[in-house]
Amino acid sequence: MSCCAPGVEAALQLANGPGSAEELRLASRDLGDGTFQTDLSVPGVHCGACIAAVEKSLLALPGVVHARVNLSMKRASVKWRTSDTPPDLIGALQAAGYTAHPFTIETTAGDPEYVRLVKALAVAGFCAMNIMLLSVSVWAGAAGGTRQAFHLISAVLAVPAIVYSGRIFFVSAWSALRHGRTNMDVPISVGVLMAFGLSLYDTLHDGPHAYFDAATTLLFFLLIGRTLDHLMREKARSAVAGLARLTPRGAMVVEEDGSRRYAPLAEIEPGTAILISAGDRIPLDGIVTGGVSDLDRSLVSGEAAPQAARAGTQVQAGLMNLTGMLTIRTTARAEDSFLAEMVRMMEAAEGGQAGYRRIADRAAALYSPMVHLVALATLVGWVFVTGDWHASITVAIAVLIVTCPCALGLAVPIVQVVAARRLFEKGILVKDGSALERLAEIDTVLFDKTGTLTSGNPRLVNAGDIEPSAFAIAAAMAAGSRHPLSAAIAEAGRTAASASIVLDHVSEHPGCGLEARSGDLVYRLGRPDWALGEASESVADEAYSLVLLTMNGRPLGRFMLESAIRQGAAETVSALRRQGLSVEIVSGDREAAVAALAARLGVEHFGAALLPGQKVAHIERLRRDGHKILMVGDGLNDAPALAAADISMAPATAADIGRTAAGFVFMNESLSAVDEALRIARNANRLVRQNFALAIAYNIIAVPLAVSGHVTPLLAALAMSLSSVAVVANAMRLGRSAPVQWPARSMVDAGSGSHAVGAG
Repeated sequence: MSCCAPGVEAALQLANGPGSAEELRLASRDLGDGTFQTDLSVPGVHCGACIAAVEKSLLALPGVVHARVNLSMKRASVKWRTSDTPPDLIGALQAAGYTAHPFTIETTAGDPEYVRLVKALAVAGFCAMNIMLLSVSVWAGAAGGTRQAFHLISAVLAVPAIVYSGRIFFVSAWSALRHGRTNMDVPISVGVLMAFGLSLYDTLHDGPHAYFDAATTLLFFLLIGRTLDHLMREKARSAVAGLARLTPRGAMVVEEDGSRRYAPLAEIEPGTAILISAGDRIPLDGIVTGGVSDLDRSLVSGEAAPQAARAGTQVQAGLMNLTGMLTIRTTARAEDSFLAEMVRMMEAAEGGQAGYRRIADRAAALYSPMVHLVALATLVGWVFVTGDWHASITVAIAVLIVTCPCALGLAVPIVQVVAARRLFEKGILVKDGSALERLAEIDTVLFDKTGTLTSGNPRLVNAGDIEPSAFAIAAAMAAGSRHPLSAAIAEAGRTAASASIVLDHVSEHPGCGLEARSGDLVYRLGRPDWALGEASESVADEAYSLVLLTMNGRPLGRFMLESAIRQGAAETVSALRRQGLSVEIVSGDREAAVAALAARLGVEHFGAALLPGQKVAHIERLRRDGHKILMVGDGLNDAPALAAADISMAPATAADIGRTAAGFVFMNESLSAVDEALRIARNANRLVRQNFALAIAYNIIAVPLAVSGHVTPLLAALAMSLSSVAVVANAMRLGRSAPVQWPARSMVDAGSGSHAVGAG
């Protein structure tokens, strides 16, 4: 695989004219104390060497105090402080060979880079396949005019592969050399061009050998790795864009004279009154000043059950207004809103992830110069000893080809492909290239509650304790409501004798419940305080959601509901604990509900009523203590935590943003997918290490043979291909691997009894 290839379409750039400094300042966010943050898109970033070059170039500018590159987003965050003119960030990156422009999250209909890679791969594969077929005839003994004809046909077939497919590596190599750097594409490009040039020379002069097959096969295998790598990173990059799409473009502003106008969010200042209709998302943080409605707060708490909003209720950007119209007084600008903070948390979390690919990229910084030196020394040595330039160039080409990092480049992607197939067979989708490696190293598992350990659908638990007549009335009232608690009561009461129940009128009061009339009787089904028409004892400490049915203010029935435990949850938690892993629950639900579930599953450590930022803070504390974290969650509010953990999983029933942020998505209902994925990941991790060992052993054996002249370019290409085949064959063993023998680990025991994690 290669790195640093800038082969991307030219991006929109700031002009270098007099207004560029002002444009850069306008595109920056004021952090206070004279410090600004500028986010730049750097599409040419592809590896660890690129990250180092970009950060070094930015930090060298006067006034720049911090620079961090997010590889998956191809985004550089720069903090700078100056009292005069902003630093020339874009100019510095251009001088280093990287195109940059202000970063914006946007969606496109297609991915031109992926399309370009697939086309290049197809061309290289077609040419290599046909040239190899012609080479078989030459190897079988074709001579004279037949051999010459086959070589000429091979030359014609090789031209599209060299010109079209090879340009990906040639452009990258030239860009690196032009700016005084080197990368893995340099020896690849030199080897391919020299093999093609020498083969063309020998073909035109009726030489016995040609190495067009070596050049095209080399390109084909390397493009496989490049394409796989690009796919993995594009999927990781889409998480933040998906979350940002939750933000509306603007809002309906209510002026002091009562008039209304639609304004972009960037123009709305704190203290502005805005109107939110039913079915709209709240665009900015604020406080409700008028209206009553139900809100879908799953973005904050993870709970599917709507919550009431009335005057004085604080709301956050991204929440969905379900039933009534609300008037809100904003308390923050768009860039400082709750949703914007979630986006920044996800970007920061993604920027800190690393894997075997980064190790390979770092090794490339030493490997590439060594290949150049070895090939050059071989060329000079053979010329000095033999005086034969043709033979010396042939040996040097063999060294360049035999040392091609094809096996090293395939060591990780091929295992990822095989593992992804095994996971798919078990109903698990892998979405992140380094996910398998990070999953294999975890020692702590954090579970969200609603929708993860539970199904997310409320279930009536005390149906046998409710009077049949009261049950029938409640079921008849709830039948027309879409509220999750009402739907659960209606479902449980289907068998109740409700045919004789005649209700004159049923109305829904957002945030409160249902009201029905039957003659002079008034029935209410909903919150206890509302149903009774007076303040009632708080149910915050109850493990269940409580719904009360009253008739003219007199209680008729208490309905206690809970979310059913997901299939396989208890077995999975038990299996993880037996493997020595620490298991915790982190939830936005009430403490009593979380404690009850933890007790049923045998989980000692849990956290309740946690906001998304508090979940992230807890994960960061665990990571500072040296733990490797697996987060399993499903809600919108879990997206930052899913991104912040070392690795994450989500069920297919999760919110779109939760599925996008997760590294794994499991399609079946059972939580046993967590244990299955963990087993496959550890087997895959072992095979990756074996592949690295095979690649290193190959180079230790092949390089001395090539330098000594015992390997022709054709044999070098065959050896390179065989090393790749060996790596692929080893990866295919993943399906036949025996279950991993889990190493014993000491449990993190904070004492007996339940323990709530801190929320700070």
